[in-house]
Amino acid sequence: MSDCSGSCSSCGVDGCGDRNQESMIKSTNEFSNVKKVIAVISGKGGVGKSLITSMLAVLSQRKGYKTAILDADITGPSIPRLFGVKEKARGDEKCIYPVNTKTGISLMSINLLTQNETDPVLWRGPIIGGVVGQFWTDVIWGDIDYMFIDMPPGTGDVPLTVFQSIPVDGIIAVATPQELVGMIAEKAVNMASKMNIPIWAMVENMSYIICPDCQKQHSIFGESRVDKIALKHGISYTAKLPIDSKLTAACDSGMIELFDGEWLDSIMDMIEKRK
Repeated sequence: MSDCSGSCSSCGVDGCGDRNQESMIKSTNEFSNVKKVIAVISGKGGVGKSLITSMLAVLSQRKGYKTAILDADITGPSIPRLFGVKEKARGDEKCIYPVNTKTGISLMSINLLTQNETDPVLWRGPIIGGVVGQFWTDVIWGDIDYMFIDMPPGTGDVPLTVFQSIPVDGIIAVATPQELVGMIAEKAVNMASKMNIPIWAMVENMSYIICPDCQKQHSIFGESRVDKIALKHGISYTAKLPIDSKLTAACDSGMIELFDGEWLDSIMDMIEKRK
């Protein structure tokens, strides 16, 4: 259409040939330059998405990259707690400034704006999606090499908003070994495929536990399914994260930046090599 404004969100024309995902992508502000955006997704909650997001960001920061986390899980934010961040974000009528962790990772989360971290967010989908969009456009991120987006579970309003309005370069999908979780995780994977966003890797959390007495590996939630699902969807990189009491303690104490483990090193190496 010759009079197309490029703003599909406000267009009332159905079936327009010019309608596409690219025209809805928003830019950051003039004070921000984000080079790579990686979204961490899952089909359902409770699988460890925030943990994987945080660990990948920590690995990125350890490699010397300027790293940020955009917490898009507005109704269930947990990123500040994992990093032990209690400082509130500052802002004015034009912009918002992220809060930095102890090692310098830039964070933006709704919990950095509410008075108490347990205050519920009682908003409907469109408002939540708008806030996530503002986290991308109105936050003064500065120069960022890698931004990790901690996505809410499922395939609803917010994931759709992120995929349509933020230039996501790649996706890390998270699941656990149970067959039901695997089925739901594939819904998220299929959504990403429909949005034409490449799935770079798949991580299976709570994949196994090492007995502290006999040192044997036990698959208490069933045998691993991550490699099978990855093969089905043409995902080349996978990782398995165990149930580890030290990781749990690090999360609960806000000390995730001190975690010790090589479980996600290959995933971060892959991200680093992506052009």
